[in-house]
Amino acid sequence: MNTKDQIALMLEQNGDRFISGSALAKSLGLTRAAVWKCVSGLSGDGYRVESTHRGYRLGPESDAISGNSIRTYLGEYASVFDPEVFREISSTNSYLKEKASESLHGGENTVKTWHTVIASAQTAGRGRKGRSFISPAGTGLYLSVLLRPKVEAALAARITTAAAVAACLSIEACTEEKPQIKWVNDIYLRGKKVCGILTEASVGLESGGLDWAVMGIGFNVYEPEGGFPEELRETAGPIATERSRDLRSRIAAAFLKEFYRICSDIQGADLSEEYRKRCFLIGKEINVISGDKVTPATALDVDRECHLMVRYADGSTESLSSGEVSVRPIDKTIEQGGSPLPDATQERTE
Repeated sequence: MNTKDQIALMLEQNGDRFISGSALAKSLGLTRAAVWKCVSGLSGDGYRVESTHRGYRLGPESDAISGNSIRTYLGEYASVFDPEVFREISSTNSYLKEKASESLHGGENTVKTWHTVIASAQTAGRGRKGRSFISPAGTGLYLSVLLRPKVEAALAARITTAAAVAACLSIEACTEEKPQIKWVNDIYLRGKKVCGILTEASVGLESGGLDWAVMGIGFNVYEPEGGFPEELRETAGPIATERSRDLRSRIAAAFLKEFYRICSDIQGADLSEEYRKRCFLIGKEINVISGDKVTPATALDVDRECHLMVRYADGSTESLSSGEVSVRPIDKTIEQGGSPLPDATQERTE
């Protein structure tokens, strides 16, 4: 643990109490100037430190992701997830997939089920279909969890569904917001995407079951300084409009607890009620997207497996177990008596 991390840990452990610069300097064998330099450098990691004549303490807007804070909020569940916490990583999913593969083939770095990787930033975050997932430092929360469920590969989609429900429950528990689900794996607030989910798995060729699955999820907790990239500003948004003490750690812990509760019996879990009441597509005119093909439909309901039930223009119906959809915008030209415009899809981000 480097000096800056040691100071961060001491400030976290001190709670709302001030700790003097001289006490920090004496404890770590530093000069007061060196302590001040380290404290100043903590802001880039999400810490907000108050400084007075009494010393230093974390302020109400301090929200850094650290192993100490996450374990504190996990409580008795900390040993279940044994979280690895990084300031920055290429991709939490890629890192944990490599660990899982090594374990499967008898590697030395065996990781247990529920092992979790958490980061404050990713340099190569990924979404569905290989799309990049923007993961800036200091504002988001990115985590992946390793599972070894004894289920057929066909039931792997339940892991993503469980993560969507757990994400909504964790946001509701830590804020006053009421998130909604855009089938199948996106969480929305105030009309914008605040969370995306990507589950990847290894299938046993002989058993037909999952050797392992890695569920990855990214939360846009705050808006990045300067706003989201231009190409995402119409579709991406933050969970919180103001910084709050340890909000990212609290969301991480709340999510992991809910995800564990659901996935401990993923085969028997009935998620449909919690999923359905948050799915904002039901009753809406949508486009079903398959490759280059775009088919207008109406979203009717979500079934027990959280498949999306749709009705097409010819009256036929289908239950979609996977895929991509977009909400069709209201055709303003028809309302105004003009000629209808071609169907359009909203921009999609992962």
